[in-house]
Amino acid sequence: MVLMEGRLKITELMLLLLLLLLLIGCSASQIQASSENEPDAIFYEPFSESFEGRWIVSSKDEYKGVWKLSKSEGHDDYGLLVSEKARKYAVVKDLGKAVSLKDGTIVLQFEVRFQNGLECGGAYLKYLRPQEAGWKPEEFDNDSPYSIMFGPDKCGSTNKVHFIFKHKNPKSGEYVEHHLKDPPSVPSDKLSHVYTAILKPNNEVRILIDGEEKKKANFLSAKDFEPALIPAKTIPDPDDKKPEDWDERAKIPDPHAVKPDDWDEDAPMEIEDEDAVKPEGWLDDEPEEIDDPEATKPEDWDDEEDGVWEPTKTDNPKCSLAPGCGEWKKPMKINPAYKGKWSRPLIDNPGYKGIWKPQEIPNPSYFETEKPDFEAIAAIGIEIWTMQDGILFDNILIADDEKVAESYRLTTWKPKFENEKEKQKAEEEAAGLSDGLSGFQKKIFDLLYKIADVPLLDAYKPKIIDLIEKGEKQPNIAIGIIVSIVVVLLTVLFKILFGGKKPKVTVPETDRPAAAETSNTQGSSEEKEDESEKEDAAAPPRRRPTRRET
Repeated sequence: MVLMEGRLKITELMLLLLLLLLLIGCSASQIQASSENEPDAIFYEPFSESFEGRWIVSSKDEYKGVWKLSKSEGHDDYGLLVSEKARKYAVVKDLGKAVSLKDGTIVLQFEVRFQNGLECGGAYLKYLRPQEAGWKPEEFDNDSPYSIMFGPDKCGSTNKVHFIFKHKNPKSGEYVEHHLKDPPSVPSDKLSHVYTAILKPNNEVRILIDGEEKKKANFLSAKDFEPALIPAKTIPDPDDKKPEDWDERAKIPDPHAVKPDDWDEDAPMEIEDEDAVKPEGWLDDEPEEIDDPEATKPEDWDDEEDGVWEPTKTDNPKCSLAPGCGEWKKPMKINPAYKGKWSRPLIDNPGYKGIWKPQEIPNPSYFETEKPDFEAIAAIGIEIWTMQDGILFDNILIADDEKVAESYRLTTWKPKFENEKEKQKAEEEAAGLSDGLSGFQKKIFDLLYKIADVPLLDAYKPKIIDLIEKGEKQPNIAIGIIVSIVVVLLTVLFKILFGGKKPKVTVPETDRPAAAETSNTQGSSEEKEDESEKEDAAAPPRRRPTRRET
């Protein structure tokens, strides 16, 4: 009996152990299945720990900027910080295993925050292709070849989110940069923003800012990239020369024309107005300027070394109460007999052959392709030149699934962004800005940025962006900004309706100094402003206009 009870207990224990093993196995299967169903990132860098040793700073002498691991202002989240102004920076991360861009979807995503704003500088990433044998990360610089360059860049007339890909021409063997046309503008605030580029196997690329699509393009379309990926079939013959007797003049002076007998070439353009009468009350004996009665001779003035001291001049107060002072002279008027220099009238040129162009020949670099032959991504580099500090990079991601990138945006970027917006709102309220006014202005400026991105306004985009940025800094001049942009729109409309030469548009000057076209260009905008101030200081003072001629 005791033996039987012992056997039953052993059996029950074995059954319990078997059941426990089955439960563990099921759980493991579920975890594995869940892991398989949730694709992970190919590469992810949250900068949650020291980057030293993992990211390699360039040892080239030109890169003096110091990278630091730093908290994002107002958060506990860390990022890679541009810590100094007016410096070049370069740092690179070797991926170990190259990421192919030829098969399936690839998503490139990262966050940037301009904590101190951005006037002149780049904040883009370079996705490097495999380098030549013997290349070392410490040698990373502007010449290190990349497959894709993506991210914000702003300086002077440049305000864009770059998307550039380098492609090897299979005929010439040359690598060509292809730039996205009409790229979106860079957000102008000091909040965290996330930039996403989605490369699809159907040759489509989509650019997102904060998860919102700003641009969609096709790699094979000449409308979307400059220069086009597929070259022109023909090119102008470089050896073709214009014939010596080729006449490109559509009009010529009429050889049979004769100057009229009554044409007086010596008649002046203006003559004295004989009917003019001196205004009553004109002060003939009073000078326009008199010695300044408040001027005093400097104590250290030496007549022998400095010459005889003379007081400065000032406007004669008596002249402001009279029509004028000094010797009165009859004003000038247009001469009705003036005809100017006679010239032969133009007639159609009978020998006109049109504007000469070299003949077209087959392009030796022409090729056709169904999709780009992208080079793989072997490393990620940040190589920038900037006048601002406080630029913070974070959450750099490469994935092969859009949902993965979206998930990271929602969990890493979104909470920070909402927190920063709330803080900004509180600061605006503390500064006395009402919610309605602030919100209304933001909508206006958002609309203006969308207008600036219209391809039709490409020629005017830098001026429009410049005006918008000044308006954001000085909300009290928003109405003037809107009026100025309306002038630009009317100018473009005038050109469309009536054609002809593009009229010059005059817009208000901003107090922002001119800067280089791209952020890799040397030179400080502050230095240019100093030069401008020096020129202004060296210019002679303006005289008060004379009122003798009335």
